[in-house]
Amino acid sequence: MESTFCQIIGRKKPAEIVYEDEDLVVFWDIHPSAPVHFLIVPRIHVDTLNSLDEGSARIVGKMVLTAKNIAELYKIQSGYRLVINCGREAGQVIFHLHMHLMGGWGRGPARR
Repeated sequence: MESTFCQIIGRKKPAEIVYEDEDLVVFWDIHPSAPVHFLIVPRIHVDTLNSLDEGSARIVGKMVLTAKNIAELYKIQSGYRLVINCGREAGQVIFHLHMHLMGGWGRGPARR
């Protein structure tokens, strides 16, 4: 069964996408924990950080650089948080590697 994120990447499930390229898709989190809260998701399906290998590990670096660029675009570069939950015990709910980009606490409610 496809993960929710695979369905979003394949356009089978809606999401408010703000950026995409050949490796990543970035969209607003539907249950935000911050005024600005994005999910950065690789197009390749990797369950967790523990599932990475030499061939797929480079995607994490690209996720971090993309987070920096999105933070600049949404004017939260002065303070943001990046989170990757790894496994159920860490709070991972969707088993498709993803990074949360959260910020904008000085801006008030979530802005799109």
